[in-house]
Amino acid sequence: MRTIENQTFDAERALYGSRDLCVRNCRFDGPADGESAFKECRDIAAENCFFNLRYPFWHDHGLRIQDSEMTPLCRAALWYSDHIQITGCKLHGIKALRECADVDIQNCDIISPEFGWSTRGIRMEDTKAVSEYFMMRSENLIFTGVDFTGKYAFQYIKNAVFENCVLDTKDAFWHGENITVKNCVVKGEYLAWYSNGLTFINCKIIGIQPLCYCKNLQLIDCEMIGTDLAFEKSEVNAVITTKVDSIKNPRSGRIQVPAVGELVWDDPDAKGEVIVG
Repeated sequence: MRTIENQTFDAERALYGSRDLCVRNCRFDGPADGESAFKECRDIAAENCFFNLRYPFWHDHGLRIQDSEMTPLCRAALWYSDHIQITGCKLHGIKALRECADVDIQNCDIISPEFGWSTRGIRMEDTKAVSEYFMMRSENLIFTGVDFTGKYAFQYIKNAVFENCVLDTKDAFWHGENITVKNCVVKGEYLAWYSNGLTFINCKIIGIQPLCYCKNLQLIDCEMIGTDLAFEKSEVNAVITTKVDSIKNPRSGRIQVPAVGELVWDDPDAKGEVIVG
């Protein structure tokens, strides 16, 4: 692998079409304000680099990005690329990852609205993320030890596992399919409406009007705090370990709970069973 060190690039498509290249301690910044530094490349390693220009990694195959920074001006950094490893990086530009496949992210700091749309096969570990519309329409996600803050996360995702995460997000998991959430704290309003095949195991769920209009919903030994009007029109089987503020019109299934503040039954089609005690 050829190595380039300690250089600055600001030209348009500065390293277009490169193969088997390592850039180390380099800056992608400058008055020429050029875009797409690594477009159409293959087998690229970037170590301790600074990215301050737009669209650096598009249509690339085989990327390893380590201990590098992508600033807010480095927008739409990784699109249409695959076989990506990102470790110890700051990803601070909008739409930093989209339409990508086979992505590993570890120990990163993400501040990026609209991050991760339509990505297939992403593993994220020990990472902090702030975003809106995070990971929308993505598939095959494995998240471990992720601390997320933002609105409208994980909408329309499919085939996902979350473990030991803290998710502080309004409207999370809307229309999601085949999702398992284990040993997580999930905080936010209107959690997971219209989802299908969502399972929570040993989780703490916080926030108003959660888990409505769901199909194939399961809760196993979960806490629910500040959760009113829960389970409206949902197909649910749940074992809850804390008092629930109120439960409203579950469509079907069985909810076991030690105490409930209020049961709302004003829909003749609500056939769910609530067992208190």
